[in-house]
Amino acid sequence: MAKTKPAKQRGRRTLYKAEMCDLVERLCFLGLKDEELAHSLKITRQTLDNWKRRYPEFFASIKKGREEADGNVARALYFRAIGYEHPEDKVFLFKGNPVVVPTIKHYPPDPLAAFFWLKNRRPDKWMDKPVPKPDGKEQELFVKALDQAVGLWDTPKPEENE
Repeated sequence: MAKTKPAKQRGRRTLYKAEMCDLVERLCFLGLKDEELAHSLKITRQTLDNWKRRYPEFFASIKKGREEADGNVARALYFRAIGYEHPEDKVFLFKGNPVVVPTIKHYPPDPLAAFFWLKNRRPDKWMDKPVPKPDGKEQELFVKALDQAVGLWDTPKPEENE
């Protein structure tokens, strides 16, 4: 029997390694966009897109890092909008000796953060300039005005000499 040779791969070997998934997840958690991510990995944007299509675990790492980062920012914005408090130790000097006093630091709600949150989460109610919903009457007026305008553009046909 004749042995068959394995088919040769075309092109260059890939630089992709499965160990990159952890690194990519951490870089995306820091907020890197695709261009910056490709630059950090020393590859082109096209190669990054190819890897995302070819290696599902690589794409999942990118997605996981970005979703976690976005979730943290959304959580921070939410707490900024509603106000929050946390324990804090204040240090005072009393008769030359430091004294630590546990306190609670309170941050009041931030109206700008609340408006930003609501504007993005509920644009139907909190948009800067609400867009009115068109009704049939406005459409009829538009069609009528359009018909009149078209009538103005029509040039009279030259009459034939008899």
